[in-house]
Amino acid sequence: MSERPPPSGAALWDEHAGWWKKTFTHGADIEYEREILPLVTAELGGLGLVLDLGCGEGQVARALAAAGPAVVGLDPSRAQLDNARAEGGGPRLVCGAGEALPFAGGSLGGVVCCLAIEHSDDPDALLGEVARVLVPGGTLLLLVNHPMYQGPGSGFVDDQILDEHYWRVGPYLSEQVTVEQVDAGVAIPFAHRPLSRYLNPLAALDLLLVEMHEPPPLPEFLAGSVDPALEGAIPRLLAMRFEHRPRR
Repeated sequence: MSERPPPSGAALWDEHAGWWKKTFTHGADIEYEREILPLVTAELGGLGLVLDLGCGEGQVARALAAAGPAVVGLDPSRAQLDNARAEGGGPRLVCGAGEALPFAGGSLGGVVCCLAIEHSDDPDALLGEVARVLVPGGTLLLLVNHPMYQGPGSGFVDDQILDEHYWRVGPYLSEQVTVEQVDAGVAIPFAHRPLSRYLNPLAALDLLLVEMHEPPPLPEFLAGSVDPALEGAIPRLLAMRFEHRPRR
C-alpha cells in the first residue's frame, strides 16, 4: 500500500474535522451509535480484511476492528485521520482517495462505504475501484441517505390549511449537488443520485445486490412530531449489501 495525495475536497473535511468528531462520535449521534455501527458490524464482522472507505474520524473502522476483522480505514482528510489515530482502536489508517485505491486487485474481503459516496465527485470511478480490490465473493456494504425520501425537496409537510400531513418527494430522478447548512458555520455539499446510478454500475461490475436495510427512524427523531405514525414510516437511511460474483 502507498499513500497518495488527497483530492482538493479534503480541505473541506480538514476544516470541519473537529466539528465532525464532536457531533458524531462517542455516542453524540444516536443514529450512528444505535443503528449504523450495529448494522455494519453484523454485516461485515465475520470477514477477513475490510476497508472502511471514507472512514473520517474512524468510528466505523474501530467498531469493525473490535468485532474481529482486520480493518484498514482510508480517507482523503489528514485532519480526520489525525483524530482517528488519536483514538487508536486497531484499524490501520491510510490517506488516499476512493477513486484511486492504493490496494492490489483482489486483496480485500469486504468494503464498507458509510455515508461517503454522496461526497464523491466521481462515483463510477469509486465503485470501479471497489470492484477491482474485492476478492471473488467479497462484500460491499454501501450506506447512503435514503435517496427516495431524503433527497432535495423531500420532507414532512404539515398543511394546516387543508389539515393534511404528507411526505413530499422531491425531484428524485434529477442528479444534483446541494450545499446544506448542517450546523452553524458548517456547509457541506451532498450529491443526490437515484438508486439506478448505484445499482446499474455495480451490476455491470459483477457486484450484485443481495440484501437491503431501511431501518425506521429512531423514536428520538419523532419527538414533537405532529404525525409520528407517518414520519415513523419514512426511512432516513438505506444500507445495501452487494456480493462480488465475477462472471468470468
